[in-house]
Amino acid sequence: MYDSSDLRKGLKIAIDGEPYVITDFQFSKPGKGQALYKCKLKNMVTGYTVDRTYRSGYKFEPANLDEVHMQYLYRDNEGFHFMNTNTYDQVTLTNDQVGEAKSFLLENMEVDILFFQGTSIDISLPTFVELEVAESAPGIRGDTATGATKPVTLETGHEIQVPLFIKQGEILKIDTRTGEYVERAKK
Repeated sequence: MYDSSDLRKGLKIAIDGEPYVITDFQFSKPGKGQALYKCKLKNMVTGYTVDRTYRSGYKFEPANLDEVHMQYLYRDNEGFHFMNTNTYDQVTLTNDQVGEAKSFLLENMEVDILFFQGTSIDISLPTFVELEVAESAPGIRGDTATGATKPVTLETGHEIQVPLFIKQGEILKIDTRTGEYVERAKK
């Protein structure tokens, strides 16, 4: 059981049997009375967002979620196919379930899939991935004192901004949380 004082951004709780994740959190203590916990909650199954305010002393059930380490296999018309590396069971996630993660998925990549009552609901990528630059326009020479950038297309088809010195064929380290270039990968 969680107490209202345990609430924080990213915490997964169950409300009326449905899993919710706290996407925004504010604490306020008025001059008199109990402390208030204002939360923005996102339903992890439907994606529906609600605003709720709780008083101190309120109790919450932890969400009954299972996280399974899986390997990305391939994509087809049905969706994205993943395999449990221990049991060899396969699951398919839809385009909506994978969301922005599809920009960083490579075949045979290890990911974590979140399950609620046997149904897959979310995917967690590694924090950093290494992707090859598939297409890069030449950088425009000029004033580079301001940290000039240019667009490149990665092997997954995702387009990002990188420094002018990056060339086609280079391997880049990308932050999957922000989708931004971090550095060139070590060879």
